[in-house]
Amino acid sequence: MLCDVSAIDTRTTVLGTEIACPIGIAPTGFHCLAWPDGERSTARASQAMNICYIASTYSTSSVEEIAAAAPSGLRWFQLYIYRNRKLSEQLVRRVEALGFQALVLTVDVPYTGKRRNDIRNNFRLPAHLRVKNFGDAFEGYKGPENYGIPADTLDPSISWRDIHWLQNLTRLPIIVKGILTKEDAELAVEHGVRGIIVSNHGGRQLDGDPATIDALPEIVDAVQGRVEVYVDGGIRTGSDVLKALALGAKCIFVGRPVLWGLTYQGEEGVRKLLQILLDEFRLSMALSGCRSLSEINRSLVQFSKL
Repeated sequence: MLCDVSAIDTRTTVLGTEIACPIGIAPTGFHCLAWPDGERSTARASQAMNICYIASTYSTSSVEEIAAAAPSGLRWFQLYIYRNRKLSEQLVRRVEALGFQALVLTVDVPYTGKRRNDIRNNFRLPAHLRVKNFGDAFEGYKGPENYGIPADTLDPSISWRDIHWLQNLTRLPIIVKGILTKEDAELAVEHGVRGIIVSNHGGRQLDGDPATIDALPEIVDAVQGRVEVYVDGGIRTGSDVLKALALGAKCIFVGRPVLWGLTYQGEEGVRKLLQILLDEFRLSMALSGCRSLSEINRSLVQFSKL
């Protein structure tokens, strides 16, 4: 049944907070490479659109600058666990004090994958930029680097017990990012996480990882509504958003397209990008006969039979 696109309601909630639509901004680093204000422009665009923004540990604006740029926006913080646990602990305490509303623990980077394009281009941060969240923590470092950042600082020994370590540090809800199997999803629920982001890290960690849209259904089925499930990776159109929601995602997150919008026109470019996605999503809903998010279900997606 067709419906009036202007009457479609795209509002939803993530962890109990209402947002204007089920489209959020995934954590990506180095936004000041794309636009002088970098993550501050991204945060302002997110606040203006009333959606969720996950700020990256590897931001070229500090968490304090991001919070000041969008004081009323819904902000989550993407976290890695470092060999020097004090670094992670200090970041957690800073973002909690600044009003960030969740921690997004990335669990699929015990080591950085072999990113051939970056190797070929000899990519490094320009001298005038730095990862501001660390201050001078790595001053004098002489070891191997990725992009001009110390390469051996991430803790490859992290395990499920570290979820409990974080829970003892903070009252913020913990979301795990980088889940691709139902077994890991079940373990995440058992260890008390509040959400799961189905993610393959933009396909940059391990060749041959499944597409996140393919991994999504079994993870949704495995958690059985006990936690919210989100997805990132490969979302490029409004119909992609519809498919992900039909397969059970509560919200989708986009990374690279936000950087394209930022490069084009800063905050305004990000807002235009998000508005394009939202308009396409509403149109896809209308053409599918869905007047609200509650009417989106798996019957909208047909799987090919090989």
